[in-house]
Amino acid sequence: MSTLPLEDITVVGLEQAVAAPLATRRLADLGARIIKVEHPDGGDFARAYDDVVGGQSSVFVWLNRGKESVQLDLKNDADRAAFEEVLAAADVFVANLSPRALVDLGLDSEALCARHPGLIVCTISGYAPDGPQPGKKAYDALIQAEVGLMALTGWPDSPAKTGISVADIAAGSFAYSGVLAALRHRDRTGEALPVHVPLFGALTEWMAYPLYYTAHSGRTPAPMGTAHPTIAPYGAVPTAEGRHVMIAVQNEGEWRRLCTEVLDIPELLDDARLSSNALRVAHRAKLDELLERAFRTLPEAVLVERLEAARIAWARLNHVADLEHHPELAVPARWLDTRTPAGPIRTLTPVAAPGGRVARGGAVPALGQHTASVLAELAARRKETA
Repeated sequence: MSTLPLEDITVVGLEQAVAAPLATRRLADLGARIIKVEHPDGGDFARAYDDVVGGQSSVFVWLNRGKESVQLDLKNDADRAAFEEVLAAADVFVANLSPRALVDLGLDSEALCARHPGLIVCTISGYAPDGPQPGKKAYDALIQAEVGLMALTGWPDSPAKTGISVADIAAGSFAYSGVLAALRHRDRTGEALPVHVPLFGALTEWMAYPLYYTAHSGRTPAPMGTAHPTIAPYGAVPTAEGRHVMIAVQNEGEWRRLCTEVLDIPELLDDARLSSNALRVAHRAKLDELLERAFRTLPEAVLVERLEAARIAWARLNHVADLEHHPELAVPARWLDTRTPAGPIRTLTPVAAPGGRVARGGAVPALGQHTASVLAELAARRKETA
């Protein structure tokens, strides 16, 4: 049987919603044991976001494959003692409760590192603990607004959030990589370093390109729908049928081939206003007018054939409903058969797994499904050491 990269690692997750559960599920995919600690009063509130997956929440199914659910009330003395026993045998603790809540519970990094010196503590919050507003409430859309992402999304005068929780996903991804780096460091040196991920900092890193562009040019990128602020042509173009195809012209060779091999309008190359990418961006309105007229004469099948032959990147402007049936996902290896309390479903196979080795038997747990077995395990351990 293949060895999984993290099969000797135990992670305790005091987690809810998206960011921390994403980090721990990715660790579970690589073989780590994840003990998800949930409050007896309903558990992770993401369980109730919707009920479309056989009565289960789609977001919970996405983020909690391969975990054990244990219900503990950390304000109850017996449950708290059991929790500390679980932590004593763990390698990693991941939490995205508020910083104040963690301090009140004695579960902040400083307190935990003092009690459990070998434990890697990873905490996720809205803002940096050493910043001016460490306790400020923060949710995904609020962070998108704060970092300026909404000002780049949508159309001018119509700021919009992204269609997925990018602040949470960014933070969860940084938490995952931070934990892996901390495990590597502990393996080499014996030192357990804490990891903290603020949602604001995670999404600011994703915003670094427009941040640097604005800071050094004095110009603020505007929301442009499917277009690109510094490359043209780049974005959705119409076809004869009224549908749209995305294209991306990245260099002058591709621009020449677009004009001659795709559009069959070589005279565009003689237009001084369009002779470089910078000029095409500067004269975008005229460029868009010329290209829209040309593209509307081409049926989609002809356009796609010509783009392929000219080696110009393109994509169909799909809807979410198209994704499940995309040819890339038709390969059986892209899916796992996953058990859930409501029966088996297909879930996506993890990406970037070393050697393609992933935990294939992981199930989505029912609330408190593993409480009895984990408490029995603790009792057995106490008996062995008595």
